[in-house]
Amino acid sequence: MPAPRDTDRYGRPVRGGRKPKWADTAHDVPPPVPDDTPEPLDVPGEASTSREALDEPGDASETTSTPREAPEPLEPASADKADNPASAGSEDAKPHGVFAVRARMTWRTAWRALAFGILLLASAGFVAGGVMGGGSGVGSLVFIVLGAVGLVAFGGGFVAAVGGPLAKRPVLEIADEGVRRPASWPLPRSRDRVLPWTDVTALLALRRGVAGTKRGEQDFLVFLSTDAVVELAREAERAALIVFTLADVPATTPGMPEATRWSFAVDQSWDTTLPALVKQIRRRHKIPVVDRRTR
Repeated sequence: MPAPRDTDRYGRPVRGGRKPKWADTAHDVPPPVPDDTPEPLDVPGEASTSREALDEPGDASETTSTPREAPEPLEPASADKADNPASAGSEDAKPHGVFAVRARMTWRTAWRALAFGILLLASAGFVAGGVMGGGSGVGSLVFIVLGAVGLVAFGGGFVAAVGGPLAKRPVLEIADEGVRRPASWPLPRSRDRVLPWTDVTALLALRRGVAGTKRGEQDFLVFLSTDAVVELAREAERAALIVFTLADVPATTPGMPEATRWSFAVDQSWDTTLPALVKQIRRRHKIPVVDRRTR
């Protein structure tokens, strides 16, 4: 009979030369060897988040966010005229005629006309109900008066909503002599306002609103008439530029009332874009452009 061993089958000492009865030799497993290899930062099959991966240019579809698209520049490159100054001078000398900006018929205009039409029919129903009720009682007179007021108010709104787009009257005209702001339809054209080029010092392009909201962003084009407002447009904080789009702001800077009167909201219904409009203006009058849409 062999002598009892002082160690187990893994070489570990056994107290008293024998294992206790409760020892389970069938499940003796050596302790795991610690792995000193560091965990990889880039998991195969997933997008890399390391600095090298972020700095390396790749396909735009692999990034989680898309950079905001910069607006189209409003001033042409100076090299365009330096290449051919003779053609640039001849282009400035010849007349360009009138460039008219008109508003197209949109769904918003159609829904507005429909709303005024429904209110107009409701007002006519009030008048008809008062007349059919006898027209002598207090209730009938109230119905007739309310209906008449509604016919005048909503009828005027319906005519303005439908007649404006159908009349095709421009909202802005750029001529060789200056800028013309036509009177709103149905006012006569004799009520138009004109700003000669001699009173225009620079153009200001700014942007209001927040992207991704219901109203979204709105571009404005402002005609500046004095050096003081031009300096204010260049140096003021972007949030302070809202004063150029409000008509009831106190005149703290010379030329500010004139600038607010000649401020145009570039609506989506216009048949032209802001860069194209600025190009037409600079063809007729070479003035600097202060572009504050993104800064």
